[in-house]
Amino acid sequence: MNLTKRLPEFLKEKRKQAQLTQPELAVKAGVGLRFIRELEQGKASLRMDKVNQVLKLFGHELGPVPINRQKLIDEES
Repeated sequence: MNLTKRLPEFLKEKRKQAQLTQPELAVKAGVGLRFIRELEQGKASLRMDKVNQVLKLFGHELGPVPINRQKLIDEES
């Protein structure tokens, strides 16, 4: 059972649990609405400091996560 979630799904779930709209979250986190939308859509290149700014509202921060090396090899094949 995989207990980890991808960042976009995690953030969207937390935002909805807090009953916040994307614009409300952007204001509370001090980032732009476009940034929140890109974060929830899974944009590959985002500033880590801004991501942490948003995650901090929910008591989290970015960190290293173990990966399945075999899955990476399979995906690259």
